[in-house]
Amino acid sequence: MKTLAVGCGAGFSGDRVDAAPPVVRTLIARGGPAALIFENLAERTLAQQQLARKARPEAGYEPLLQQELRPVLADCLAHGITIVGNFGAANPDGAARAIAALSAELGLPMPRIAVVKGDDLSDARGRAIVREHLGAFDDQRFVCANAYQGAFEIARAIEAGAQVVVTGRVADPSLVLGPAIAHFGWQPDDLDPLAGGTMAGHLLECGAQVSGGYFADPGRKDVPGLENVGFPIAEIEADGSCVIGKADATGGLVDCRTVKEQLLYEVHDPAAYLTPDVVADITEATVTQVGPDRVRLAGVKGHPRTGTLKALVYFDGGWLGEAEISYAGPNAEARARLAMEVVRKRMGSRLPLRFDLLGISSILDDDTGQMLAAAPIGRHTDVRLRVAGKHESEGEVDALLRDVMALWTGGPAGGGGVRTAKRQRLSNRACLIPRELLATSFAFHAE
Repeated sequence: MKTLAVGCGAGFSGDRVDAAPPVVRTLIARGGPAALIFENLAERTLAQQQLARKARPEAGYEPLLQQELRPVLADCLAHGITIVGNFGAANPDGAARAIAALSAELGLPMPRIAVVKGDDLSDARGRAIVREHLGAFDDQRFVCANAYQGAFEIARAIEAGAQVVVTGRVADPSLVLGPAIAHFGWQPDDLDPLAGGTMAGHLLECGAQVSGGYFADPGRKDVPGLENVGFPIAEIEADGSCVIGKADATGGLVDCRTVKEQLLYEVHDPAAYLTPDVVADITEATVTQVGPDRVRLAGVKGHPRTGTLKALVYFDGGWLGEAEISYAGPNAEARARLAMEVVRKRMGSRLPLRFDLLGISSILDDDTGQMLAAAPIGRHTDVRLRVAGKHESEGEVDALLRDVMALWTGGPAGGGGVRTAKRQRLSNRACLIPRELLATSFAFHAE
């Protein structure tokens, strides 16, 4: 049976919208069965889209959806390249409507758009299931809940003729595994192929991360043409092995190092990588360079999937406010530290605060600021103070932002370039739910 080529057009929400066209051109030139995935959904992204839909019921799907699909939709439909994306986020039906509208705008035949459902547990039945398995449950602050679904419903939609498959919360590798199941006819007990296809999906899910993007470290791990980094393509075999490459005529790098880094990314136990479809074991996997920018992954083993699915439950988490102000010139660091103390003494008793001196102490410090407090005042002459605070009350966060703004004239001397921002937050908790309680289905979008 012919290999299946699956390309990645996006690795997160907000990824480059010009990444997919070179991938599609490469898939067309290669010929044969192919699919294109868009992985737009992280835990924080789903939270943001749930809030967006709460504010506007027609929103809640990937904001860049039409920009992502506009340059490739016609070519994919013309050449039989199936599009699969979790760009449905909190509103898969809304995403399907947006794709249909884009097709009409471009003068294309209306594609068969399938919407995979079953992840959203926000209705009364879903709440009851979550309440039973989560433990403590705050009805007043509950916003939504979503379960991680798998690849088989995606495969069923493709087998039924879907040209575009829209999902909400599915496991990231399932976006690739679904087309592979449909193409090769794998069954739930084909454990090794399922595990191999899952790891192919795992390699693709973060976009350019496997093709040199996140790998690049000048002088240590050099990557050519990073400004035009090519997104990855997996050529999947019937046994689940795959060759990872990238779009033709692009920059970037695919070698054993980039693949190994991504292979281990977010894998807590290499012998038991848990997904909704299979438990993958990469402890005996082989990674082999088979050509320029071509690496073969083989030897992944599979074990039966677990009896539960992970669900994320979101609650109202109040508000987060951030403000920054710059100090420059002689004694700038001392003035920035004094500004920090002014805000701490005025607002620290009202809400938890975090302070960073960007470029001096930020990423490596923690919310307690112990590193910053222990460091002696240096001679930095270009310092930007960042203050962040969170509170259930929007008013308290507003008060913090006003207080930082007041440093303009309230001192210390020479502050400027104040920027403030605030956003609503969601907190989340996870639980495991028996999969038999979480039925999945798909339906074709009808205009």
